[in-house]
Amino acid sequence: MSNHSPSEQSEAYIALGANLGDREQSLKEALTLLNAHEDIEVLRCSGVYETEPVGYLDQPNFLNMAAALRTSLLPEALLTVMLGIEDQLGRVREIQNGPRTVDLDLLWMDGQTIETPLLTLPHPRMLERAFVLFPLRDIVPQDEPSGLIERVTDALGKLDGREGIKLWTTSGWEGGFGHSAS
Repeated sequence: MSNHSPSEQSEAYIALGANLGDREQSLKEALTLLNAHEDIEVLRCSGVYETEPVGYLDQPNFLNMAAALRTSLLPEALLTVMLGIEDQLGRVREIQNGPRTVDLDLLWMDGQTIETPLLTLPHPRMLERAFVLFPLRDIVPQDEPSGLIERVTDALGKLDGREGIKLWTTSGWEGGFGHSAS
């Protein structure tokens, strides 16, 4: 169990992906909805990377990014908010690793280790996936205290599959509130 009190602030790292519809807009909407939650603040966002699908290959390329959040929510409560945002943005779960309007994964939260039916932290496959590691490298500070940057750097050094991932845009979200789509 966590020793965090509900009012204590944690830093969480999440991965975002989309490959249906307006992919970039879906990522921005997800970040805007996260940031609008009273217990969540989006601190930093990675660049957006276009990546080839993994697992189920007969689908469009993804846009992937990562974000650092500050939250007073406990990990399972944060994940529940994230799943609600996926639903709100039209996520349908029909094919494992299949196409989706938006996918939000909780990767890391202050180095906590959690194993419940709903959530495993750290995310069990995050260090195997270029589409997670490249965006994370953009936003995890060198002095991040829980050891995440060392894990990301080490995993990137072992990765063979650099092909299939390219930078799409350097900033997927600018705080998003002063701009309206025209």
